[in-house]
Amino acid sequence: MKHVVILTGAGISAESGLKTFRDSDGLWEGYNIEDVATPEAWHRNPVLVQQFYNERRKSVLEAQPNAAHLALAKLEEKYRVTIITQNIDDLHERAGSTEVVHLHGVITKSQSSKNPNLTYPISGWEIGMDEKCELGSPLRPHVVWFGEDVPMIGNAMNICRKAHIFMLIGSSLAVYPAAGLVGYARPEIPKYIIDPKIPTVYNLTGVVKIEEKATVGVPKLIDELLNA
Repeated sequence: MKHVVILTGAGISAESGLKTFRDSDGLWEGYNIEDVATPEAWHRNPVLVQQFYNERRKSVLEAQPNAAHLALAKLEEKYRVTIITQNIDDLHERAGSTEVVHLHGVITKSQSSKNPNLTYPISGWEIGMDEKCELGSPLRPHVVWFGEDVPMIGNAMNICRKAHIFMLIGSSLAVYPAAGLVGYARPEIPKYIIDPKIPTVYNLTGVVKIEEKATVGVPKLIDELLNA
């Protein structure tokens, strides 16, 4: 069975009503990223950071998978599919995808503020400031902040190396190290980039560019692959 590896970014979730991580003004939902998405922000004002992610989590739980998410799940009828996502929402899983690697964590879980390997499910959409992990430290969102290591990046590199088909969907390739993953796809395999604004990718061969939003371009491509 051929292995399709797909790297998804904020563009695929934007069509479900979730704001992209970094808008053109450098803000995320009206907040400076430095105030809500760094370890320093957590140490400086944990209440603000917790409140910010509680609100984002509520938005994620209210959002629904769109046609692009559903099409990627359908691809599993004929292929082994691994989705590597930069997104912190769980829309791929809710659409039915079974193999999803979250590079930057997933907002529907909490983690220990002392040991990031200690993660917990969240009932509802809020983490309270009084909630603690088994080590006694406060729970924080299970999200990789700027300045923190990306623990899944090595695994993601290995997955990209083994792909028979590679796709990039809804990513501007602005955030590293995730943006570097495209370079691990082997030169000889087919590669597809789907985005209304195709990002510049250097030294990448065999690329088919589909200049469409995800809900239009992805279902078309998936139909082609399923009928090939």
